Amino acid sequence: MEALLSNIHFWLVGHPTISQYEWKEGHTLGSSRLFPAITIISYLSVTLFLHRFAVLPDLSSAAAFRYAAAVHNMILCLLSLAMAVGSTLATLHQMPRDGWGWVVCFPADPATLPRGPVFFWGYVCYFSKILEFIDTLLILFGGSRSRRRLSFLHVFHHAGVVVAGYLLLATAQSMLPVAVATNAAVHVLMYAYYFLCAVGHRPRWKKLVTDCQIIQFVFGLVMSGLMLYYHFTGSGCSGVRALFYNTVFVAVLLTMFLDFHSTNYSSKKRKDHDN
Repeated sequence: MEALLSNIHFWLVGHPTISQYEWKEGHTLGSSRLFPAITIISYLSVTLFLHRFAVLPDLSSAAAFRYAAAVHNMILCLLSLAMAVGSTLATLHQMPRDGWGWVVCFPADPATLPRGPVFFWGYVCYFSKILEFIDTLLILFGGSRSRRRLSFLHVFHHAGVVVAGYLLLATAQSMLPVAVATNAAVHVLMYAYYFLCAVGHRPRWKKLVTDCQIIQFVFGLVMSGLMLYYHFTGSGCSGVRALFYNTVFVAVLLTMFLDFHSTNYSSKKRKDHDN
């Protein structure tokens, strides 16, 4: 068991690629400001064109389409699991010995540099959000019933989270370990659900996925408040200016998810469904 844990720690924290990782703006792939801008504009343009102007075939009954959906969801489920475990282990490894405050407040003086295993997993999370764009394609090519799931919430969430991921790294933003670990943990559950759906077994715990997402957003806002407490009562926290975007983004998502939850999981809706 000790050897197994040692190997897990090496491959998720101690490997030189991870332990010596450093975000360098203009040098690291995806680190320029232009990269997320072009990525998001391309995503929105393709999504709008396919949704509004293209005549799309219904591939939902094709075995190849179901297989591709299952593989995509399984990859993201396993990647999310690696991020959740890796980010947690990296935080325990990189955290200073003088307290847990570092988890939500990277010191601003001296400046925190975006390097080390914690930021490596933030980088993986950043690119995983681009990989998640395939979710939208699966919805669009899944037939008319599937396309009804393509909402403003879905597109806004997928586009906005890329900006959030970029800011976490570009500003060495405090709370990065919390954001990556909690987001990845929720996505393990979410993509496990979609994988089971893709292989023909639709679980009855879809509501649990939405509940966990809402809890994640509330937890993130509470932790943001804690970070601001550390910032104004101490020597400052790294990346506070970028926190404004991420806090507003999470607050908007929380509002929209609560509305979605109320619309889809109210007692009346469940009663009508049962009838």
